Amino acid sequence: MKKNWQIFWHVVFWVSIVSYFVYLTVQNSKISTEALVVIFGVFSIVNIGLFYLNYLFLIPKFLDKKKYRAYALSLVLAIIVFALGKYGLAANFKTYILLHEGKMLPFWTYFISSALTNIFFLFLSTALKFAVDWFLNARIQKDLENQRLSAELAFLKSQINPHFLFNSLNSIYSLAYQKSDTAPEAILKLSEIMRYMLYESNDNKVDLAKELQYLHNYIDLQKIRFGNKAFVDFKVTGEVGSQKIVPLLLIAFIENAFKHGVANDPNTPIRLLINLDGENLYFYTENKKHMNNRDMEGGVGLQNVRRRLELLYPNKYKLDIQDKPDLYICELSLVL
Repeated sequence: MKKNWQIFWHVVFWVSIVSYFVYLTVQNSKISTEALVVIFGVFSIVNIGLFYLNYLFLIPKFLDKKKYRAYALSLVLAIIVFALGKYGLAANFKTYILLHEGKMLPFWTYFISSALTNIFFLFLSTALKFAVDWFLNARIQKDLENQRLSAELAFLKSQINPHFLFNSLNSIYSLAYQKSDTAPEAILKLSEIMRYMLYESNDNKVDLAKELQYLHNYIDLQKIRFGNKAFVDFKVTGEVGSQKIVPLLLIAFIENAFKHGVANDPNTPIRLLINLDGENLYFYTENKKHMNNRDMEGGVGLQNVRRRLELLYPNKYKLDIQDKPDLYICELSLVL
């Protein structure tokens, strides 16, 4: 199908070019139909044949294989042979071609003119071949880059589920170990969260409303973990409409706040703010640092989300992380 389209556009190009020159000739001089057929019929076929001889045969056989001397020699030979061939045709139709104001054009005058025309068509075909190859190579490179990015994103996303599940199971294990009555509720919340992660977050983007509900479920799970003694100030301002967002993008910030922050101090609650202004999202997290928490793996989530932002929202985000002595603050501005 793609090859058929290429043939179609080539035909359209040549028909348009020949028709344009026929129109100019008819408008500017009185010329017979027979002369038009000879000049723009026979000789157009010869010139187009030279074009495709170079485009389809000489370039692939010599130039693409870096046989530069053979290619140069073949071009010179093609210029000479086609110039001689044109003179032979012109001699058969000398009334229309060689006869000018009652005088015959000299051989060398016509030969040089034909050779220059041949050079033009060879140059045109070479330029087109280079342009087509450049676009094809650019497309191949883009496809390879997209495949690489897709593979990297798939790897990054695959890290999210085990990382989150590891932390959540630790929390539920702690509740079960303490024989807490909230353990079943925590398992139910985890089930809802995992259902979203496994079945609803497979698209490139999801409804922002669903992602916010997922964040609410996660915060509820953490509150259960702390025996409802976790102090979290979570606010969403602005209108939540039809906005879309890359799934599982914001959870790393909230997870980090709970894992490395102090959640049970009413004087310094974990602050989470999401402000929406159309397609502009502002996300703010602030938590008091837990000075005894020095988990070396704690940075995996934020490193992951930073890389995902670079890949999925290039030039559409601004991330500012402030690691203060007592506070950890993250600010994310994002164009959805």
